[in-house]
Amino acid sequence: MAISTVLNLAGKGAASLMAPAAGLAVLLAVVLVGVVADVVGEAATSASERDFHAMASDRVPGAPQAVWLVRHADRVANFTNDMVGDAAGTLSGALAASLVAQWRVAQPGISELWATTLLVAGVSGLTVGGKAALKGFAIRHAQQVVYAVARFLAGVERLAGWTLLRPAPASRNRRPARNAGAGARPRRR
Repeated sequence: MAISTVLNLAGKGAASLMAPAAGLAVLLAVVLVGVVADVVGEAATSASERDFHAMASDRVPGAPQAVWLVRHADRVANFTNDMVGDAAGTLSGALAASLVAQWRVAQPGISELWATTLLVAGVSGLTVGGKAALKGFAIRHAQQVVYAVARFLAGVERLAGWTLLRPAPASRNRRPARNAGAGARPRRR
């Protein structure tokens, strides 16, 4: 709720400072971010780790990040589809409302009801249509999408000097001591 409130206020504030054409361009960019985030989440849940393990053993840049993305597909999908997607939806709604208000000031004869209805319908059509159209692409090209995101993340890590995606710690599975016979005691360590 707090994130939605902040995004709504920030979106309306930012859009009121922009020219209507720039506001429309920002609105389309926000919709595109939401659609791309959905593609990334869908690809992460559809991709296979096997190819990325082979690439990681050959020290291919981005391969460890790709393994992490696929191994944590539930978290990746939650972040991209739910958090980023919902934030993009909230922000696009705030931007659309602000654009309608700007248009009404510039053109007092515009009906607020029709302008709002048409803009919101257009934004939701682009969002839902874009996600539906690219879902099949994300599934068919899951390996390539995940690897592209992983390469981007590897580049950010290299430039910033940060580790964004930490590998899981090595497992410490130890075998229990073998018993010498049926009634023997286990060895102490």
